[in-house]
Amino acid sequence: MRLAFIKKKFSIHGGAERYLQTLIRQFKEAGHEIHIFADTWTEEGGIIFHKVNILPLSSFLSNLTFNINANSELQALNSRLKFDCVISFERTTCQDIYRAGEGCHAEWLDIRAKTAPFYKRLSFKINPLHISLLNLEKKLFHTTKLIIANSKMVKEQIVRHYKVPEERISIIYNGVDLMRFTPENKDKWRKDIRSSLNVSEDIRILLFVGSGFERKGLKTFIDAVSLIKSNDIRALVIGKGDIKKYKAAAFRHGISDKIIFLGAQADIEKFYAAADLFVLPTLYDPFSNATLEAMASGMPAITTKNNGAAELIEDGREGFVTTDLFNAQELADKVNLSLNNLKAMGENARKKAEAFPVGRAVKEFIEVISQVKK
Repeated sequence: MRLAFIKKKFSIHGGAERYLQTLIRQFKEAGHEIHIFADTWTEEGGIIFHKVNILPLSSFLSNLTFNINANSELQALNSRLKFDCVISFERTTCQDIYRAGEGCHAEWLDIRAKTAPFYKRLSFKINPLHISLLNLEKKLFHTTKLIIANSKMVKEQIVRHYKVPEERISIIYNGVDLMRFTPENKDKWRKDIRSSLNVSEDIRILLFVGSGFERKGLKTFIDAVSLIKSNDIRALVIGKGDIKKYKAAAFRHGISDKIIFLGAQADIEKFYAAADLFVLPTLYDPFSNATLEAMASGMPAITTKNNGAAELIEDGREGFVTTDLFNAQELADKVNLSLNNLKAMGENARKKAEAFPVGRAVKEFIEVISQVKK
């Protein structure tokens, strides 16, 4: 098949980007011709890239122009190339299949409105970015032939906010590369990474992985670390974002020596190997790839009910799911419970992840594509 994928930025950083890269590599190895329509990308052999220009002056203009220009570029090429299927990973209106990897913006605004001050809530109604995203969502959810949700949570939100018939939404859980993310990595990299961080083996490392620190709940994570009265833990924060206020929060709590900020890391599997417990108190995550990667690496995972990946976690077995998004004490209690049972829970986490190999996701994707193939 000749397949077209739409993704504004095709890169190696970020869970969603890594997932798409792995997914496309599997399609390529299966003999399909892969085209990617993007503004920026990391070069990858055997993949044909098409530049989609944007106006990067603001998020509003970036989203608007990407959709317009992706439509134009696809239309111009489709008459000659005749794509079998167009799959978008962005909020666009020119696809046969839309993968709602970013979830439902209307739901995210509802979540933010519960804690945001009045002026912020007002901005949700008048900000051109939010208006345009809501309009895009409304149009694409009603015009796209088939929608892929990556969790039951997201499917329910789309149905609730936009009255989309349930039969037009398929659930395909994210898959994970079980060879790249494996407990065996500990034998390869654990000692070296810990040495580079100056962390001895008797110290437990709590790992936070996620870009967009506010949405991922980094403040609650830092608050929870301050409540754990043990000198035998370190917190490792990996991801892109402005860390100044979070460093300041750690300083106010008197735990600056316990938290290591590393920024984004390409070889993320090395840090899963070095850590002991994955913690992501996210406010909203349609399905955190990092959660599944950590589980595949043999780590228990603690996250919130607002993470689609929480659907794979049974409390006390593969990790824990917290119910109060901002309750640092609840999070700290779950961390303490997990630290007492790391080995068994880590083994259970790996077993659960083994049920979601990336090959399964690709197979399910191909089945969905066959339903809407032109």
